Amino acid sequence: MSNAEQLVRKKRNKPASYYLFPLAAAYAALLMPWSILALLYGVSAPAGLYSAFGHAHELLIGYAMLVVAGYLLGPQEGRKILLLIGVWLLARIGFLSLPGGLMAVAGAVLVAGLTAYWTVPRFARSAKKWRNKTTAPLLIVLCSLLVLAAQPAWQEQSVLLELLLGLTLLMFFMGGRIIAPAVAGHLLRQQRTLQARVQPNIEGAVLILLFVALALYPLPGLLSEQLAGAVVLSCGLLTALRLARWQLWHCLDRADLLLLGAGYAWLALGLSLLGCALLFKPALLSAAVHAITVGALGTLTLTVMARTQLMQRFRDPNARPLSHVAGVLMNCAALLRVIPALLGQQSSAWLLSAAVFWSLSFLLLLRVFWQSRDGQTLKPSA
Repeated sequence: MSNAEQLVRKKRNKPASYYLFPLAAAYAALLMPWSILALLYGVSAPAGLYSAFGHAHELLIGYAMLVVAGYLLGPQEGRKILLLIGVWLLARIGFLSLPGGLMAVAGAVLVAGLTAYWTVPRFARSAKKWRNKTTAPLLIVLCSLLVLAAQPAWQEQSVLLELLLGLTLLMFFMGGRIIAPAVAGHLLRQQRTLQARVQPNIEGAVLILLFVALALYPLPGLLSEQLAGAVVLSCGLLTALRLARWQLWHCLDRADLLLLGAGYAWLALGLSLLGCALLFKPALLSAAVHAITVGALGTLTLTVMARTQLMQRFRDPNARPLSHVAGVLMNCAALLRVIPALLGQQSSAWLLSAAVFWSLSFLLLLRVFWQSRDGQTLKPSA
């Protein structure tokens, strides 16, 4: 096949996000509230949802890793996307019906293998600077943890916290790659200059420190856990500093950028709380985990999915204001999970309210996807 034919074929392929983002949103809207109802009230649900491990597993692996694949894969042949969806469904059915069973493990291996095979070589080849080269080994780590979490012997808090740290590292890196240029471009239209864009010193320090935390946390002993806590706390403070230097207060007319900034702020808060929890106050662990998962992961992934779809369809990330409502609801869900955890006043009412806001946000996102595919093309915003 000639280069011209390959180029034409590539242009005809739809981005993986076109298929995987709606699937991820639908899964998140259904599974998270269902697992809360199963845990609190024993509502009929698959076996995999009757534990806190299963709840976290499906959030981090069933949902988050599917979003990661959709964002990183780019345009792909339809048969490849169908294959990935097929093995993802196999893994979900296997884990939900029998956690640790053969189908769950086989599905996890296939999902991890395909994701790594299709993404790692591309990032390893294209990266020039050492900071960009961290994406490939991080994807290998995430895919390895995906497989470990499916094994019965590894179904415990430690492997999920490792996976959470890995996703945190990816959110820190990719969030910077999305937010900084978008803010810089918007400020340029205001005849302002954003001096601190990538902030290589801060970015490099946090990338190294989070990899150190990934290596320290699994080691036995209280000292290694406290060292990991000190490292993670430092990452939280540096992330907050990086966010402040982006000057998002100049972007009050851009709801998409404000939502991305809110997600990054949750990331800084979650890392800081997690560091404190590992260092000296374990009671903060629940607040830290939910600041990262609901606040950072929920807000960033939802906003990125909406922006990606709207940019592809309309060349305007704010073409559907309904996506902004979805982002606000996600932040409400995060507040309802984090504030009671900080105050030590968690109750079923708080959990159910957070689950309702979470589910509504993804249902609205699905509506945005539907409108974007069938609506008339709009002019891009200035």
